[in-house]
Amino acid sequence: MATFFEAIEKRRSYYAISKDPVASDERIKEVVEHAVKHVPSAFNSQSARVIILLGKEHDKFWDLTTDALKAVVGDGDFSGTQQKMDGFKAGYGTVLFFEDQEPILKLQESYPLYAENFPIWSEQSSGMHQLAVWTGLENEGFGASLQHYNPIVDELVIKEWNVPETWKLRAQMPFGKPVQEPGEKEFLPLEDRVKLYK
Repeated sequence: MATFFEAIEKRRSYYAISKDPVASDERIKEVVEHAVKHVPSAFNSQSARVIILLGKEHDKFWDLTTDALKAVVGDGDFSGTQQKMDGFKAGYGTVLFFEDQEPILKLQESYPLYAENFPIWSEQSSGMHQLAVWTGLENEGFGASLQHYNPIVDELVIKEWNVPETWKLRAQMPFGKPVQEPGEKEFLPLEDRVKLYK
């Protein structure tokens, strides 16, 4: 098991993935549930909602997304996008991240002084959930990437998986067994990004 910092460092964007199993479906669910339970949220709103798509449901999501994108592109060149869609579909599963707007609205009503901040804090919490799940899947041996085809796919997701209207889709995470390592990552100088005063 990797240390916390090793796990954070190993988490990369993997675009070449396969359907070969790496961990059990039950373990995948455990990783996601652990993140949803323990990642913090403002005022303990617990507004994160997650759907895990495996097997034919995973394939269906990327087929529907492909069709939705083709409708947007029209007669334009779709070859590059098709390659991306095929790559995501080649994976084992997809995690859909949502933020439930109902608890956010209740907090806005209860704490009007902070009302404009609750949607911002919701997005921050969603980002933490995404990182936790991503790192957790990486730690199990999966490769993943974070995608954002919302709002184009929002309505089809709501309809296909009976998603409550109050759930706002924020990101999609296809994952699978890595079949190619990501390229070298460049880093900006830390002295320009981190300041210490004492």
